[in-house]
Amino acid sequence: MSDLVTGDAVVLGLRPARLPSRGLAILLDLAVYITGYVLISVGLAMATASLDDAAQAAVAVASFLLFLVGVPIAVETLSHGRSLGKLACGLRVVRDDGGPIRFRHALVRGAMGVVELILTFGSIACIASLVSARGRRLGDVFAGTLVVRERVPGTRVMPVPPPPPWLAGRFTGLDLSAVPDGLWLAIRQYLTRMNQLDPQVGAAMAVRLADDLVARTGAPPPAGVPAAAFLMAVVHERQSRDAARAFRPSAVGPGPVPGPAPVPGPVPVVAPVPYAAPAPAAPVASVAPVAPVEAPRAGGFAPPA
Repeated sequence: MSDLVTGDAVVLGLRPARLPSRGLAILLDLAVYITGYVLISVGLAMATASLDDAAQAAVAVASFLLFLVGVPIAVETLSHGRSLGKLACGLRVVRDDGGPIRFRHALVRGAMGVVELILTFGSIACIASLVSARGRRLGDVFAGTLVVRERVPGTRVMPVPPPPPWLAGRFTGLDLSAVPDGLWLAIRQYLTRMNQLDPQVGAAMAVRLADDLVARTGAPPPAGVPAAAFLMAVVHERQSRDAARAFRPSAVGPGPVPGPAPVPGPVPVVAPVPYAAPAPAAPVASVAPVAPVEAPRAGGFAPPA
C-alpha cells in the first residue's frame, strides 16, 4: 500500500489546489500561448496576404484552435498534467483516483476551457472553483480530474499521536520484520491526519490498515482494542525499537594503539603450583513453578456501523 486514498478517492499525501494558485498557473499558461499565437498570426497574415478573405479567415480560425486549444491539450497529455504554469506553481492535474490523466481527460478540460476561461474571461471558472469543495472548475468536473499541489511549502512533519497508556508495552514481542515500508507509510499518514477525515471514513480506513498489519505480523488481533489505538501502539513499538537500535553502544571498542615490540629477555622460572580440588558447588535454590500464560484470544476489528 504505497498510496493511501481517502473516501473522496484523493491521495492523502496531496492537497487540492485552490483558486489563487490555479489562477496564477492559468495566467502563466495563457501568457505563453497568446504570445505564441500572436507571433504565428503575424507570420501567417504576411504569408497569406495574397489569398482571398475566406482563406485568410480559415487560416485564422485554424491557428486559433491550434494554439489556444490543441497546444494546451497536447502539453497536458504529454506532461501528464504539468503545463508550464502548473510546473512553476507546483501543481499537477490528476484523475479523481490520483492517477495520471490521459488524452480524453485533457481533451474535455481543453474544450471546456475555451468556454469558461477564454470566452467568459475566466468568470465561470472562478465561480465554479469557489463553489467546489476541492476547487474544481467545470472542466475538472466533466473530465473527472483534480488539480493538486505537489510542492507544499512550509509543511512540517506531524508527529504520530501516542497510544493510550494501557497499551504501552503490550506489543513488545510482536514480529514486525514482515511489514513492508509502504504499509508503515500508509499507517503514519493515516495517524497524522485522522482528525481531518470524516469519522466514518477514518474508522473504516483504520480497520483496513489494522487488518493488513495483523495479516503481515501473523498474530491474532487483540480483543477489545480499537483499530486506531492498535495502530498507534504498534507504530510506537516500532519507533522504540528503532531508537534502541540506533543508540545501542557498539559491542566492539577501538583496538589498542600499536607500540614498539618488547625486547626478548630471559624466561623466568616459575615454581609449580600444587593442584587444588574444586570447592563443592552451592546448593541450588528451588524455583517456584511459573504459571502458564494464556494465549491471546482471537478477536477482530469490527468495521464502523
